Amino acid sequence: MSEINVNETASSSWFVKDLNTEGMEKNAEELFNERIQRVEDAVALKESDRIPIAPMIGALPFFLDNCTYKDTMYNYPRAGEALIKFYNDFKPDATTHLAFTSGRSNEIAQSKMIDWPGRPGTRVPDFSTYQVKEYEYMTQDEYPELLKDYTGFMLRKYIPRAFPALQGLSDVRIVPSIILNTTPMGSLYSPAAQEAFSLLAQIGKEDGLAAEASNAVTNQLVSMGFPPFMTGAGEVPFDILGDYFRGTLAALTDQLECPDEMEAACYMLADIQIASYEYFKHVPLPVKRVFFPMHKGMDGFMSDKMYERLYWKPLKKIILALVDMGVTPVLYTEGKYFTRIQQLADLPKGKVIIHFEQTDMVEAKKVLGDIACISGNLPIYLLEYGTKQQVIDECKRIIDICAPGGGYIFDTDGSIDNAKRENVEAMFDTVMTYGKNR
Repeated sequence: MSEINVNETASSSWFVKDLNTEGMEKNAEELFNERIQRVEDAVALKESDRIPIAPMIGALPFFLDNCTYKDTMYNYPRAGEALIKFYNDFKPDATTHLAFTSGRSNEIAQSKMIDWPGRPGTRVPDFSTYQVKEYEYMTQDEYPELLKDYTGFMLRKYIPRAFPALQGLSDVRIVPSIILNTTPMGSLYSPAAQEAFSLLAQIGKEDGLAAEASNAVTNQLVSMGFPPFMTGAGEVPFDILGDYFRGTLAALTDQLECPDEMEAACYMLADIQIASYEYFKHVPLPVKRVFFPMHKGMDGFMSDKMYERLYWKPLKKIILALVDMGVTPVLYTEGKYFTRIQQLADLPKGKVIIHFEQTDMVEAKKVLGDIACISGNLPIYLLEYGTKQQVIDECKRIIDICAPGGGYIFDTDGSIDNAKRENVEAMFDTVMTYGKNR
């Protein structure tokens, strides 16, 4: 999703005015505020002038403009140009694109968890998004070490395993001893550690270029009247363990073999994330929302009991902390969510957005309609393979179910990579017209 440079934002006027004419400045600022209010009304379960539309977009803006996904990792000006064109053409109520990722920084680090277009020797096509490669970066018997010293574990074990170029960090450890001179820092200036620090400087420089380019696009879109949909991101603690530490299959096993240690790790990861959101208390942002992709909570992945214990309750702790900060959590459920709807109802009223990929939207509206703003459910396959009329008909069907009484943001069932332009146009046109408050 689009990112905000918090330090820059805090020190300047948030709305960056268009420099053309006074009339255009006023119009862009009005559009900016109207779009924010439209989404905020939906979050508060109110009806607005029309349903807000903010579909999650992946590679779509680039593919529609004959720009490659490789450009998002190596050619930021070209990728930025495609993004600006997309928002100017379709005019959604918020920006939802991902920030640029540096292909070069991942090359330097020798990142193992993804393969990406443009990587030397890759088989990933230039027009494809990056591909995830899952490994076990932590063994089951290392839970106690993770829980006892999270930072030390990340520094000495996780990072060297996930980014092999940084093996030099594995020997960094500060031993409590006589501290009358600089000897306790010896492991920090060993040749291996110094090599790792040198690579980190290069990685930081490349990532800084990507962040600078992302912020430039964000600022330009703001000047055109497009606010971001999210100004923060997180992940369900269970998903962090399953995605990045243990792997999917091992996470399934851990539920049965070491649930207590897994639960403790989930709450630890929840607390770390909560602490990372302190900036919301101090930075004046017109949009305060945090995005949570929910990768492994779908029906059938775990029992209701384990879902409640290991998945939902640690996440709910983060949700309630964010709500206390005046921040809206965006729960982006993935996969089938037919049996989980009742558990999702355990939320403060009018404070959360819940996206659905696959569910019964009639039931979702019935159960959650007076509790949380809902979104999603338009099948991407219709945008890619369906006819224009099929898209129009399905958009109207979903609107008829979800719009009454407010509390709905129009979105697809997932992040859009490929689609027919005429079908994307039909989706936006239908929401902008049929989605008006009648």
